Amino acid sequence: MIDLRLLREDPDRVRASQRARGEDVELVDALLSADERRRSSGVRFDELRSEQKSLGKLIPKASPDERAELLKKAEQLKSDVKAAEAEQNEAEEEARRLLLGLGNLVHPDVPVGGEEDFVVLETHGTVRDFGAEGFQPKDHLELGEALGAIDVERGAKVSGSRFYYLTGVGALLELALVNAAMAQATEAGFTPMLTPALVRPRAMEGTGFLGQASENVYHLEKDDFYLVGTSEVPLAAYHMDEILDADKLPLRYAGFSPCFRREAGTYGKDTRGIFRVHQFDKVEMFSYVHPDDAENEHKRLLEWEKQWLTGLELPFQVIDVATGDLGASASRKYDCEAWIPTQGKYRELTSASNCDGFQARRLSVRMRDGKQVKPLATLNGTLCAVPRTIVAILENHQLADGSVRVPEVLRPYLGGREVLEPVAK
Repeated sequence: MIDLRLLREDPDRVRASQRARGEDVELVDALLSADERRRSSGVRFDELRSEQKSLGKLIPKASPDERAELLKKAEQLKSDVKAAEAEQNEAEEEARRLLLGLGNLVHPDVPVGGEEDFVVLETHGTVRDFGAEGFQPKDHLELGEALGAIDVERGAKVSGSRFYYLTGVGALLELALVNAAMAQATEAGFTPMLTPALVRPRAMEGTGFLGQASENVYHLEKDDFYLVGTSEVPLAAYHMDEILDADKLPLRYAGFSPCFRREAGTYGKDTRGIFRVHQFDKVEMFSYVHPDDAENEHKRLLEWEKQWLTGLELPFQVIDVATGDLGASASRKYDCEAWIPTQGKYRELTSASNCDGFQARRLSVRMRDGKQVKPLATLNGTLCAVPRTIVAILENHQLADGSVRVPEVLRPYLGGREVLEPVAK
């Protein structure tokens, strides 16, 4: 959540951020009004409680005639205090509800607009000219089925659409990707983590996934658990309600977990293959840093993602995501999009988001900086979303005979294998 002091001091900045996101600007004024009610009701409650305590001290010393009058007044004060407390609680709840509905403040350099209004910052690698090589590229599903690596038919039979099996070299390729990604993250100073896939409501709400993103979250109503769509959630909540030493920051974690997304609102999109699925595995980087270092850490996360994709020998571009496509928690987000030959366009493989103090305030993760205790900053960055990375590898490294060249960085994790060969039917 944003800092309420900032809202009071500069409401126009918050309005501008909401407007840039394409979200409700009137929410800002509603929150200002609720915050004023919260503060005034708090003052009223404190005044009545003070009067009640003072009266309580007078009653034992009063004469019998005075005591009767004082007791009558004490009874009325008791009722007034109770009503004031209820009003204060109601105002606090309303202010919190509205505050949770506000997205993070957008960084001033973020391009304004919707999903298609991103700005390309960099382009890396060379897009292959398959025509010059004398063959038409196959898509990842055709390649994966020929390799004995992907089975979507049985995935649909067992679980429904947008589910799949990785079989044979497909399963080995996932394990190679995960191990290589974890090795890179560990070398960069991240602590490897295997995180829970089920979290309590506060963890999901605290990371900002129960607002605009809630339609894509799976909820187990009987147990009141949520299935995570990214290990960002349990990693952000790992230090929930804790005070960390500023001198020990940054703290960096690399989480591996299964991820679950309902993919609501994507009917008809990416229905073929494994690019957009309901369940997948992912390696996610997560950083707790001093707020003054947040922007630099954001750039570092992006550099690690670029290192990863360069090592996989994939052509990709880096984009500055527009305001309307940020997500509630991020003040700024960079995506790395890999070239997908059969689609003829770049598609998102990784994201790096700066959430500033937004998640930390919601989850009560603070730092002790000298004599001050205050929120720190959190950032997250996808290192390897497995299915989409497999899509990009198969399509970009395919050979004319249907085999697929293995990028050198993965070969040690695949027993030295240089090529994935089609299997006999």
